Amino acid sequence: MNENTNASQALIRAFFRLHPGEAARALTSTPIPEALELLETQAGDRGAQVFERMDPDRAVVLVEHMDEALFRRLWTAMDEGIAASLLARMSPESRTGRLAALPVRLAAEMEELMRYPAGSAGQIMDSSVTVFNAEETAEEALTRIRSFPERRIHDLCVVDDDGTLTAVLTLQEVAVAQPGDRLGQLAQRPPVFVQAMSSREEVVELLEAHKLASLPVVGGLDGRPCGIIRHDALVDAARHEASENLVTMVGAGKEERALSGPVLAVRKRLPWLQVNLGTAFLAAAAVALFEDTIARFTALAIFLPVVAGQAGNTGAQALAVTSRGLALREFRPRRWFRVARKELLAGCVNGVAIALVASLAAYLWSGTTGLPLVLAVSMVFSMSMASLTGALIPIVLTALGKDPAQSASIFLTTVTDVIGFVSFLGLATLLAGSFGMTL
Repeated sequence: MNENTNASQALIRAFFRLHPGEAARALTSTPIPEALELLETQAGDRGAQVFERMDPDRAVVLVEHMDEALFRRLWTAMDEGIAASLLARMSPESRTGRLAALPVRLAAEMEELMRYPAGSAGQIMDSSVTVFNAEETAEEALTRIRSFPERRIHDLCVVDDDGTLTAVLTLQEVAVAQPGDRLGQLAQRPPVFVQAMSSREEVVELLEAHKLASLPVVGGLDGRPCGIIRHDALVDAARHEASENLVTMVGAGKEERALSGPVLAVRKRLPWLQVNLGTAFLAAAAVALFEDTIARFTALAIFLPVVAGQAGNTGAQALAVTSRGLALREFRPRRWFRVARKELLAGCVNGVAIALVASLAAYLWSGTTGLPLVLAVSMVFSMSMASLTGALIPIVLTALGKDPAQSASIFLTTVTDVIGFVSFLGLATLLAGSFGMTL
């Protein structure tokens, strides 16, 4: 008997691990006690992968019935955006109780993710969006719609097994279809949707371009629906946009705006410019350390801006991509390692490619092998470190509650300049002094 039980549990675990989408659909029709028992038997990551793919309405029901230990285990392993969107569907009382069961830092992150800036699509959406799996039939979809008489469902959001939005069908398209037709087969056009952090202006543009009755809202890059903007909210957005030119910026909520007075602009910017002046002196001090080397090999001064410039541009690219990802909530600071690893690898590969061209140019210009070698090695190192730094600075500033849009570039410029100067001049000093190489 125990062998049969163990075999059954192993089979279930394998099913959850290999087919999380199908497992999620199976749990949707499983009685609540049995569904919770199955989730209890899964490891945190494996259970979270399945729970993320469940129908949101069903998932919320299970959350309301599960104990705190299971809830905490799932929520600490789940994607933050999906976890927050599920909590947003709950009543304020239930949500407060569940947040209290989480670690303080994670609870604060959930609350932050459930707040959207003024004028964003996420602020005007209804988080109680009903999603339908592409494998559901038209008859099954209509039956589900009848079970939500209080919801105004004009369009059906169709998702795949991973929860990604794949189609938007009108209620009429489903009603006139054959009962056995699957929703995925009824889709005739790509879905129109908007990101949760998109501006009200973009919502209005989509409304005018497609004559929509409702507009799905997705969170992050995974394309999972987190809400829907219904017709009345679309009309209100259009009316608001017609009467007011609303601009949404990274760091929304700060005092300064494009039309703010110069006094406010100076008061906000001048302290950072003073910091920038101090960091510029730091970079100058790094160059001064190698004054003798520069005096001995004047060719180094010619290529010094090349190394620092490439490092600065590489860091700026990483900074822009990472800052945008944080602003659009594509990831949270706790996922820093994945972003940092990607940027370090990209910086290294780009550094090798640029170093090959730069060292060839240096060889043709100087006729020596020492200068191209120094240039190539320092270029790879400085661009790799600049890309990594460009990713880490906005993540650290965001984690500290600072606005990366206002100060990240100042820190990045200093770091990339110092890294570029020290790597280039330091390597030249080492090779010329210790190995007697001619530059």
